[in-house]
Amino acid sequence: MTHSTDDNVDTVTRAAATPEIVLPYRELGLKDGEYAEIVTLLGRRPTAAELAMYSVMWSEHCSYKSSKNHLRQFGKKTTDAMREHLLVGIGENAGVVDIGDGWAVTFKVESHNHPSYVEPYQGAATGVGGIVRDIISMGARPVAVMDQLRFGAIDHPDTARVVHGVVAGVGGYGNCLGLPNIGGEVDFDPCYQGNPLVNALCVGVLRHEDIHLANASGVGNKVVLFGARTGGDGIGGASILASETFDDAKPSKRPSVQVGDPFMEKVLIECCLELYAARVVEGIQDLGAAGISCATSELASNGEGGMFVDLEKVLLRDPTLTPGEILMSESQERMMAVVTPEKLDEFLAITTKWDVETAVIGEVTDTGRLVIDHHGHRIVDVDPRTVAHEGPVYDRPYARPAWQDGLNADDAEKLPRPASAEELREQVLTLIGSPNLASKSWVTDQYDRYVQGNTALAQPDDAGVIRVDEASGLGVAIATDANGRFTKLDPYTGAQQALAEAYRNVATVGARPLAVTDCLNFGSPEDPDSMWQLVQAITGLADACQTLGVPVTGGNVSLYNGTGTPGRIDSSIHPTPVVGVLGVLDDVARVTPSGWTAPGQAIYLLGTTRTELSGSAWADVVHAHLGGLPPKVDLDAERTLAEILVNASRDELVDAAHDVATGGLVQSLVDAVLRFGVGARIDLTALCRRDGVDLATALFSESGARAIVAVPRSEEVRLADLCVARGFPCARIGVTDDAEGDDGQVLAIEGLTAIGVGELTAASEGTLPRFFA
Repeated sequence: MTHSTDDNVDTVTRAAATPEIVLPYRELGLKDGEYAEIVTLLGRRPTAAELAMYSVMWSEHCSYKSSKNHLRQFGKKTTDAMREHLLVGIGENAGVVDIGDGWAVTFKVESHNHPSYVEPYQGAATGVGGIVRDIISMGARPVAVMDQLRFGAIDHPDTARVVHGVVAGVGGYGNCLGLPNIGGEVDFDPCYQGNPLVNALCVGVLRHEDIHLANASGVGNKVVLFGARTGGDGIGGASILASETFDDAKPSKRPSVQVGDPFMEKVLIECCLELYAARVVEGIQDLGAAGISCATSELASNGEGGMFVDLEKVLLRDPTLTPGEILMSESQERMMAVVTPEKLDEFLAITTKWDVETAVIGEVTDTGRLVIDHHGHRIVDVDPRTVAHEGPVYDRPYARPAWQDGLNADDAEKLPRPASAEELREQVLTLIGSPNLASKSWVTDQYDRYVQGNTALAQPDDAGVIRVDEASGLGVAIATDANGRFTKLDPYTGAQQALAEAYRNVATVGARPLAVTDCLNFGSPEDPDSMWQLVQAITGLADACQTLGVPVTGGNVSLYNGTGTPGRIDSSIHPTPVVGVLGVLDDVARVTPSGWTAPGQAIYLLGTTRTELSGSAWADVVHAHLGGLPPKVDLDAERTLAEILVNASRDELVDAAHDVATGGLVQSLVDAVLRFGVGARIDLTALCRRDGVDLATALFSESGARAIVAVPRSEEVRLADLCVARGFPCARIGVTDDAEGDDGQVLAIEGLTAIGVGELTAASEGTLPRFFA
């Protein structure tokens, strides 16, 4: 990495004296103009070590240089009312929200997409490890994880390699940490073949007074690096793997995947929590993307002064690493803390107790500069703000794609629908056995959902629910959702649909939606088509958050997810904004499950069904079609539905609730039947007449703001009154039933032959094992 031999170190002095030397900045992902800007900022060429720092910190992954201007909408559209429960917002390692009784929750979702294609197991595992450390660095104890996974075509020869590695990596790391995996999604689509998406979410709990932030203040305070030693893994990962597309002509972009050690991270969690409890930490930052470059520059930039670092004091696994490599290394399970001299001995005693290797590598200064020496040679002297926060910001050109109008004109509502009861039954079975709607138990059974004993609900229910306070039952619900097909058809609406579904899912379990995190997975920002999709999605999401009154607390942007020729309809993945919503429950004991629990209860459909089949699972599975416009988003209806669901759960009017989304009403009914094996008898005649739709549309439409609920007979009037009082449509469509056919209990829908639970189970459970077991 360095430009010189040990006898001729590339120092700041040497860099100033040798302006003619041009370092290999392009190989580190910097553009010509960016390198020229670094030279202007420094008043000289950068040293090799400085170049390493700028290259990783100015990468797309770390700097958000293509999206920053548009992401500001989230802050601008956050009202004072939305800030009521917001303790820490965008800009820190993770957002923190007040959930009552002195408790706070921090949560965030991030991507580890490109590394998970190169080395699926370690890519996914270290994705989990990285988001967990973000939560630790806020002062919280991690209590649960979730994952949003997108893979290529299920029958593609390379998909199994990626699926096996990613699922094992997510499960292996999370299980070893003792963190329950309480939800997520697994989807397959050819658009993700060369660019799988691995988005990991972590949630942590803490008391208000325990919040910690990433800043280095207090002249003379010590800078302490602790955790695993620094090695050669992950060097340049942020600048290379996460910030550009894979190119067969550039094999150098292939090797930089980090290696994780979950047992080291588990010790690090407990060590950090004891350090916090002892009040010996002034500021703290995890080491993730960009490693020491990121931690030192961000801590110094966020603080009041500067920082001096002796780089030779960093403990190494590989003594051959050059200074630039030490700065760029993304070795896992490392943290950096700022500690007062008076508390240093107590800090070191705690890390020694936990057998966590620790090195005091520098101190806070009043110079306003980040200065790094290596064996007496000054190799870095920069303004930390120029590295961490004042990098280039681009107004990338963007325009509605030339192919968008043609895509939208080809709507699915014109496709032939089943002409007979038998054909309808056949399509129902085909749909529920399709890869994206079939049971994901082959995946989720590899995750521990109940470790720690605080899981009240987990997959396959609509949201994961974790108890926070054992005494009161106070808890939180989290749901994550995304629909790349909808977002391809209309990025503005598709992003809002993702938020609406996650918001709805949180409400179905009885939780009040409170806050949002997002992970925006898109193509190259240098392609005006992909950039337009990103801008539209951010705008749609910001507008919808404002309407629903839920603030975005933080998140992640993952770009360059595409390998095709720019300007083509298939040049990148479907734009996939993953949205996570967190809600609060006063008592998790009153949580509402998604499936029928007993026979003899009335089944109601809340909401209106429209002829909205474009982008639907039915259009995809039955007709291999993508076109038209996605279902309209009615945020007022979503908010009203959520109020009804939360109130109905609190007042014990419903025993089960399940949202209607991908796959339509029929998929929701199948899910509810299979959850606990209780059948149902359904008649949609009155619903079809009221909403002006045919039976197939009633079953397959993916109109939003809808949910099904199971209601004890004694509570039907109260539920109806709840809906009528808010002017919200409510239709009784059937009853839960334990009558058995030849194949056990049945789902009987008027207009097609009853389907036994056994046949439903076989269709749903058999798909993934057939490809991956």
